[in-house]
Amino acid sequence: MSNRVYSNEELSAALASMGVTDQTDVSRYGSGHINDTFKVETKRGVRFILQRINTDIFPPEPLKNTILRVTQHLTAKGIPSLEVVGYENPWRLYKFLEGYTSRDVVEEPKQAYDVARAFAKFQNDCADMPAPRLDDIIPKFHDTPDRMRQLDEAVKVNYKGRLANVGPEMAFVEAWRKNTSKIVDLMAKGEIPERITHNDTKINNVLVASDGTAVVIDLDTTMPGSALYDFGDMVRTSSAAAAEDEKDLSKVYSKKEYFEQLVKGYLEGAKFLNACEKDNLAFAGRLSTFEVGIRFLADYLKGDTYFHTAYEDHNLVRARTQFKMVQSMEDQAAEYEAIVAKYR
Repeated sequence: MSNRVYSNEELSAALASMGVTDQTDVSRYGSGHINDTFKVETKRGVRFILQRINTDIFPPEPLKNTILRVTQHLTAKGIPSLEVVGYENPWRLYKFLEGYTSRDVVEEPKQAYDVARAFAKFQNDCADMPAPRLDDIIPKFHDTPDRMRQLDEAVKVNYKGRLANVGPEMAFVEAWRKNTSKIVDLMAKGEIPERITHNDTKINNVLVASDGTAVVIDLDTTMPGSALYDFGDMVRTSSAAAAEDEKDLSKVYSKKEYFEQLVKGYLEGAKFLNACEKDNLAFAGRLSTFEVGIRFLADYLKGDTYFHTAYEDHNLVRARTQFKMVQSMEDQAAEYEAIVAKYR
């Protein structure tokens, strides 16, 4: 989300281009970091979500094609999904999903189970999408060796001599470097197949109705990839005992009971997984978390050019929490593998 101020005339013109002229209020909505999002109230009592796409990150036409293809595919199967009312780049309009709620934090193990079931169902529901292949909205988004390459380039930048501050972190990275290509290599060999994946599997991207019906939202990074990265990011976000930028590392660890519910929910829903994918579920949690950690570290060494920061060392703090999470998962690796074996 940008800090840009939009005039009433600009917002009205965007709405009019998509057939809405009776708005009574248009106000900022949600906590997204990338696009500018507004809730629209109308005289009819119908509500909408208006978004302006961040075209610095997303290619407008491929993104539009992906959103329309995915939502239309799900709707045609009778599966609740986002309802696109209009799409005039860089603006788009969704019907407001009435009666649905979301959470920003997983507060109990059952919620981890629900998140995993929802994303597994989303992957299942998209698995039979007909050709052509979806576009790579952000090429190499989950290509951990390429993320390592970006970190190596950031080390050379060494903004304000920050490399001197990250000795322990770089030592951790070097110890982990040998693991980074495992999933990419298995995909190249054909042992792990390409799937349609969401790529942002946080709890706040699942809306739930009072009857338990779940709708997966924020489809902008839906593209071909490995299901393991989707599951891995669920582990990173939904099993974390502390916030992503917690400074007190003693509070940072992966909660085993939450991991178990993620595995249970995901394996109940993701019936398409092959043996190699199941073999690497626990590893995927560690790899996905490590990948985000090196992204934070690279941004810190480049001068905080990608992630929004609130203070000088914010990205370094974030990197440290991710690496501590990886270490916590490694410390519990035998138990986590046993959990996967129990439910597979």
